[in-house]
Amino acid sequence: MPAALSSRGEMMAGQTTRGTPRGSLESADLADQLLEAMARIRRANRRHGRRPVELSSLSSAQLEFVRFLRRHPGVSVAEVATELALAPNTVSTLVRQMVEAGIVTRRVDGRDRRVARLTLAGDIARKVDAWRDRRVVSVASAIDQLTAADVRRLSESAAVLAMLADRLDVPRGRR
Repeated sequence: MPAALSSRGEMMAGQTTRGTPRGSLESADLADQLLEAMARIRRANRRHGRRPVELSSLSSAQLEFVRFLRRHPGVSVAEVATELALAPNTVSTLVRQMVEAGIVTRRVDGRDRRVARLTLAGDIARKVDAWRDRRVVSVASAIDQLTAADVRRLSESAAVLAMLADRLDVPRGRR
């Protein structure tokens, strides 16, 4: 539901966009544009990225877990839970499902036998790396078609988008 607007097209005092704190209509419009652009990029990447067949039936949470393990092999369940802001029992369930599917390997930590270290299974790791490479090449190819000025603006925007992501990751009560 859109926010109530004044006759000048501004949000009225005390009004909010649904589910968001007070902000300007400009911020809400920008947020909507960003979400639409990110969705279009994700859709295009899915078309060009060709996800490995072994990952084709995974949920978004499972895919996020796979991508995280690709970047951080050897992490523990607790580390995954902290980084992905998931309950440890949820991560344990994901690990069990992924081990049973042959996607993840679990080994006992050499220094603390109570801790399991997680990695992608060898063949899966190679396929996930190739999948990531295809997605990167797709986006890089599109970036190469931009003007030099647009590439500079996009580069500057990447840092701002990372800051935005950090702010979105902060728990509600601590903003």
